[in-house]
Amino acid sequence: MNDINTTIQQLLQNSGIPSLYTDWTTRCLILAGILLLSFIAVKLFRHLLIPLLQSITSQTKATWDDHLFNDKILHSANRLIVPIIWYLLLPFAFSDMLYVLNLLQKACLIYFIAVTLVFVKSFTDSLYEISSQHETLRNRPLKGIYQMVYLITIIIGAVLIISILIDKDATTILTGLGASAAVLMLIFKDSILGLVAGVQLSANDMLRPGDWISMPKYGADGYITEVTLTTVKVQNFDKTITTIPPYSLVSDSFQNWRGMRESGGRRIKRSIFIDANTIRFCTEEECKRLQEKGLLKTSGNENVKQLINLRLFRNYVIDYLKSNPEIHPDYWQIVRMLQPTPEGIPLEIYCFSKTTEWIAYEDVQNRLFEHIFAVLHEFGLKIFQRPSGQDFRQ
Repeated sequence: MNDINTTIQQLLQNSGIPSLYTDWTTRCLILAGILLLSFIAVKLFRHLLIPLLQSITSQTKATWDDHLFNDKILHSANRLIVPIIWYLLLPFAFSDMLYVLNLLQKACLIYFIAVTLVFVKSFTDSLYEISSQHETLRNRPLKGIYQMVYLITIIIGAVLIISILIDKDATTILTGLGASAAVLMLIFKDSILGLVAGVQLSANDMLRPGDWISMPKYGADGYITEVTLTTVKVQNFDKTITTIPPYSLVSDSFQNWRGMRESGGRRIKRSIFIDANTIRFCTEEECKRLQEKGLLKTSGNENVKQLINLRLFRNYVIDYLKSNPEIHPDYWQIVRMLQPTPEGIPLEIYCFSKTTEWIAYEDVQNRLFEHIFAVLHEFGLKIFQRPSGQDFRQ
């Protein structure tokens, strides 16, 4: 190192420069050489190595390498070259000025840590893009985990920068931070709770982006659009956005409709209220009429005089559910009478549609009950309905 400085000084003196100015002229020349070297290294990496790597990755069948060697992450890696070169070559210019050398090398280290944090952020973003396209990982709430990794990296970087500025070992700073752990936990309470909750949500597969959840406490009823370290974003059906802290999803209860969607059937559970005054035994003429219309199926040993119109109607609805192509045949199909109420006798229809989409499901449900209401009077039954002013006038 001293030999290089001595050689440059002799060349300057031989060229006619006074010895009084040779020291700083030598430093300026070395700094100019370092600047030129770093400029050439950056240009070579950007215009030669980056295109070469991207051309190689574009020819492979895998897609993950395209994300790992994209422009963003490679340009972030390009920024690491300058502080490394300057940190290694600055001693050639300031070998006899240790204070200035120490100060400049600290600046190089701090800049190196800063660009390393940018590089880690680009790397985690690329990992998130890769996992979003992976078949088994795309539905996992991994964004919060990647944010957790980046947050830990920021904390480590901050500790290292502080240790460089105050000339202390990083372990000493961490020991001092342990004494103020309560204050740090108070400041980063939401992040810490979100971190723990995010790991639980991901490990237990409690929710995924795209799931339909209902959480009335927070006014959330819609699809999850994003799961981060501190928030879960839900787009409601009225297109509003509800943000929920992840730890609330662990501590409180919420309803996830994913199981319904994956099962391929959506439940229909609705009651119609029968007027109790219209329930009676059927006459032989009524049974013949129902048989002629195909609404009654009786066995040969069944006594016609003991047939009750409500029972015949229940049997008809069960047969109609079994023959309906829009009702799922593998799930329960129940037509049951519930506890009588002042508004009549509830007759509950319980079944599952073959579709889980909301609009199609409502259409199936509407057609089912429209048919039930239309055929009800054929059995001599009526829907209970509270009288209106028009009823009293009649």
